[in-house]
Amino acid sequence: MNSVGEACTELKREYDQCFNRWFAEKFLKGESAEDPCGQLFKRYQRCVQKAIKEKDIPIEGLEFMGPSKGKTENSS
Repeated sequence: MNSVGEACTELKREYDQCFNRWFAEKFLKGESAEDPCGQLFKRYQRCVQKAIKEKDIPIEGLEFMGPSKGKTENSS
């Protein structure tokens, strides 16, 4: 499935692959100390937040944006 923003689709695929690999090869085997995909997820999340803003998609009342909700992050 593609991402909400066309520019984010490749990041989504990279994150999905990383997460699925970690989940199957580590988490399900009890080696769940940390998720190695966290930084990749943050990059994807910033991309999605930017796409939502650029497309003017209304998201009022949704809590999925996390602690940076309402703040602009320009770092990558």
